[in-house]
Amino acid sequence: MPPFYQILLDRTAQEQSELLASPVILSALDGSLEKKQYLDFLGQAYHHVRHTVPLLMACGSRLAPGQTWLQRAIAEYIEEEIGHEEWILNDIAACGGDPDQVRGSEPWIETEAMVAYAYHQIDRGNPVGFFGMVHVLEGTSVSVATRAAEAIRQSLGLPQDAFSYLTSHGSLDQAHVSFFTNLMNRMEVAEDQRAIIGCARRFFRLYGAIFRALSESRGGAHGFA
Repeated sequence: MPPFYQILLDRTAQEQSELLASPVILSALDGSLEKKQYLDFLGQAYHHVRHTVPLLMACGSRLAPGQTWLQRAIAEYIEEEIGHEEWILNDIAACGGDPDQVRGSEPWIETEAMVAYAYHQIDRGNPVGFFGMVHVLEGTSVSVATRAAEAIRQSLGLPQDAFSYLTSHGSLDQAHVSFFTNLMNRMEVAEDQRAIIGCARRFFRLYGAIFRALSESRGGAHGFA
């Protein structure tokens, strides 16, 4: 039997392909993304990234006795992820947006649904299912973030410091994926494996809903100038 990380990739390949085929992602990669869409992306990223550390802490607090070996890995994730939402606000400011307005705004329902499902899984399901979300967010970053950042920068003429979130995650998450791969390959309990695969499939679709929403006009609800 292949290692669990490979099984996770195989069992979620279709959902990942559907996400990466989102029109907004394709526009980002070919340089046709609009500035408003990039700002909207950053605004929604802020609203889910600010929950990363609280979600990790909640996950660690809910681990069953047989899952406590994950505590050290969760602590490392927490240390690494603290403050990343501030990077996004800095990028928004560099693009000419209003970070204070974004900080005080409400997330789109698609973003709220993804975050809410993560809390639900931790609180009411198997907490290790949260690693399905980690797989989706970090795997997507490695696949497209650095290329998208360069294409958007060139097409829109934005400064380099408007892309700290995308560029850092494109390179940073390569190391994260290696760490994550080793972590997943230590997952030996079938119930935990099923939870991670099932949640990853759902998170690909929930995250994809955010990208589909980026193709729509949300009027002034995004809170940008």
